[in-house]
Amino acid sequence: MNIIKLILAAIGLLFVGMLLLWAIGFLSTLIWYLFWIGVLGALGYGGYKLFRKMEDKALGTGSNTGIGSGMDIPMSWDEYDKKYLHK
Repeated sequence: MNIIKLILAAIGLLFVGMLLLWAIGFLSTLIWYLFWIGVLGALGYGGYKLFRKMEDKALGTGSNTGIGSGMDIPMSWDEYDKKYLHK
């Protein structure tokens, strides 16, 4: 009876050891992937900042005119409708 308990304990220790090695491998894989995702993210962010810097240098800052700026459309929709659409 004692030999069976020893064999079962050895098998249990083997499985616990394998489970521990699997957990360590899984965590190291996650850390490795997070590292490379961070490297790619840093390169992308640096490229974006460099692009914005070159774009601002080429176009000049503050030259953004759009619908939201209010510079192109100083009138309301009703005024625009009366002035341009019903001629």
